[in-house]
Amino acid sequence: MKINAELILELRNKKLWSQDELAIASGLNLRTIQRIENEASASLQSRKSLASALDIDTLDLEYKESKKMKQYEYKTLEIKNKEGFLTGIKKQKLPDLAEIFNQEGKSGWLLVQILTPELAQGVWAGKTGDMIAIMQREVVE
Repeated sequence: MKINAELILELRNKKLWSQDELAIASGLNLRTIQRIENEASASLQSRKSLASALDIDTLDLEYKESKKMKQYEYKTLEIKNKEGFLTGIKKQKLPDLAEIFNQEGKSGWLLVQILTPELAQGVWAGKTGDMIAIMQREVVE
């Protein structure tokens, strides 16, 4: 069962107890206390023992998942490309997309889609000019 390990750690520190002292007070094995604090998982019997030792209700030890919806921010990145890399016999050198996107990735940006103005308008002219990259990253509060 998932358990609120942060609360256990907080209450243990408030009482100025070591993990060993909590193990003695609760009647649990030291290794069990370490596992509960690290993995946030405990049996019902362990939960009851901890609640008794920490003077709290067993329901207080239930893990409560926060249901937050992820939020994202978006930006567009214009990538200059001279005459288009699909025209003519001699193709123009394509910009180093990997370098551009890796640089943006260092700031947390992720490529969602890459477009050319011609394709975005539904026109296939056999040539491609500048490109527009749509980037997103998660907003961390």
